[in-house]
Amino acid sequence: MLRRPRVQTGLDVLVNKKFVLLKGARVGLLCHQASVDRSLRHLMDLSSNNDVTISALFAPEHGLSGTAQDQIPIEREHSSTVGIPVFSLYGRQRIPSTQQLSSLDVLVCDLQDVGSRYYTFIWTMILAMQACATFGKRFIVLDRPNPIDGLTMEGPVLDLVFASFVGLYALPVRHGMTIGEIARWANETYNIGADLEVIPMQGWKRSMSFAETGLPWVPPSPNMPTTDTALVYPGGCLIEGTNLSEGRGTTRPFEWVGAPFIDGEALAVDLNTAQLLGVWFRPCAFEPAFHKFKGERCGGVQIHVLDPKQFKPFLCYLILIERVYQRYSKQFAWRRPPYEYEKQKLAFDILCGTDRIRRTIEAGRAVRPLEKTWGQSIEHFRQERRPFLLYNESL
Repeated sequence: MLRRPRVQTGLDVLVNKKFVLLKGARVGLLCHQASVDRSLRHLMDLSSNNDVTISALFAPEHGLSGTAQDQIPIEREHSSTVGIPVFSLYGRQRIPSTQQLSSLDVLVCDLQDVGSRYYTFIWTMILAMQACATFGKRFIVLDRPNPIDGLTMEGPVLDLVFASFVGLYALPVRHGMTIGEIARWANETYNIGADLEVIPMQGWKRSMSFAETGLPWVPPSPNMPTTDTALVYPGGCLIEGTNLSEGRGTTRPFEWVGAPFIDGEALAVDLNTAQLLGVWFRPCAFEPAFHKFKGERCGGVQIHVLDPKQFKPFLCYLILIERVYQRYSKQFAWRRPPYEYEKQKLAFDILCGTDRIRRTIEAGRAVRPLEKTWGQSIEHFRQERRPFLLYNESL
């Protein structure tokens, strides 16, 4: 029998209230495999068992079952629930259409986010919310924990010149918000005007790690197997903007970084002399089963987080990229477009939300001093987000 978690998600709260909010309405669900309650029962099953009329299902990147790898367009999906259409919002179409919403009164969003601006689920939610505002449909978000805490912020606030599907609005890379809070912030700040309701969690504190919530972790995507992965992801995803392997095709995605041309021993020594807080770099070798360098032996490092409170993932991986660029400038390369539907700008620039960091690395200058510049923009954002927070900032 599963132990009782300390925290109740928005879905748990809806279950406790016996889905009264949805009775008598034609309901669409924007969900995935992690849309489960504290007893691991899925939103679709819970809705059906409470006499909720489900008219359509919508799926984000990776699909309803979370089996598709990164950046794989999904045009069609099938539901095990006979007669309910499933619409993919990751492919040629990323916004629900008039026809798809015509049979609905309300769209319910229940997606487990991981706390990084470039994780596409928050932008799928926002585009769906925009569509609901346009076509006069209610939009309900079932809130879930930010698994890497709701206090810490890091990285540049997105320059809207670099807006893309890994950042539509001006969020910092590590934003310290829940998906429900982001919905409230975006709806007001960007004048979306949706008929929005967020069902808050009960018992969640901003300082909590995911382990402290007592909730079960269901991987929201194929390469997010644990909350350890989520913790490094605000920096680890930057590796996607390069020709280095971010460890996809291994058992430690985003924690292992390398390439066939890298001497892991030398790189680890170099990185450990940088004296980054809360982290240690261990030399390693790995052979991806798929993705970059499939079947090739890669030298590199494993990022070991020793103290999550001190660890700065964005800075950590920037220093890693900087040192690789210095050591292997002839073999290293920036990933060329297209990337996440962006066909002009470099992947690394849209991930960073600015081209200043790349230009600094290419000029041979240290990236560490840039931390002060994004620190200033974060303080401005901290004030901007405050009216939309659902949970006490002091906790």
